[in-house]
This record gives sequence, C-alpha cells and structure tokens, in this order.
Amino acid sequence: MYYLFKPEQPAGLMDFVRAAKSCIAEITPAELKARLGTGEDLVLVDVREPAEFEHGHIGGAHLVPRGIIEAAADTSYPKHYPPLSGARDQQIIVYCATSGRSAMAAAVLQMMGFKKVLNLAGGFARWEAEGLPQVREAEF
Repeated sequence: MYYLFKPEQPAGLMDFVRAAKSCIAEITPAELKARLGTGEDLVLVDVREPAEFEHGHIGGAHLVPRGIIEAAADTSYPKHYPPLSGARDQQIIVYCATSGRSAMAAAVLQMMGFKKVLNLAGGFARWEAEGLPQVREAEF
C-alpha cells in the first residue's frame, strides 16, 4: 500500500499542508493584484467557508469551500460548478485564510487534471495585511 506518510505515525494537518505545498506553485499577493489589474482571464477561487467569505474576500472570487472542491470541479458530478469545472485549461488561483486549505485544494485540482493552478502565498490574511483591496458582503 502507498502512504504519503509513515504508517506508524498518524499524519496531522500540517503534514498534509506540507505535502501539498511540495507539489504546487504559489503566487504572491502583489503578483496576483498585478495580474487582476491586467484583466487576465483567470479563475479566482476562495476555498474558505461562506462566513469567512462574507467578512471579506478578493473581488471577483468564486466561493467554492474546500470541503466541496472535488465535487465542484468534477464535470461528471451532477452539482458541479461550471466556472470551475469548465476551467481545466485556464489559470486558476486558489486562496484561503492562510494558504493551507488552498494548498490542499490546489494539489487536488492538479490531480484532477487542471493544468495551471496557483496558490496565493499567505492567503487572504497576507492579502489583507498588505492593504490590498477587498470586498465585504452586507451582514444581516
């Protein structure tokens, strides 16, 4: 049987994040901001939860929580999400709060055949810390 980690030691969250980050590429917030400014045809995916998204997100981002990324990306799944599932050859940039969940999402998308996937280094926390623009949804 193939193991990502030693079977005698249970894997923790950070083991999964490190494994994912070892096989993906990242983009800095400044690089992403510049690419968004050019009007480049890319798909920006926020893999956080809806409440996190409402508190602030990058303009133009599609909300696809990490827990459903595989279903959303799989065209054979009845409830797939066409903006993502139809973007196999487009540039996809994923982000979460700090870049762990999105690293795992990026790795999964690559395994699913998506050819151009980048993870936002430092996630939304770094984007926000660098003073980059964000959208906040109204809360009721």
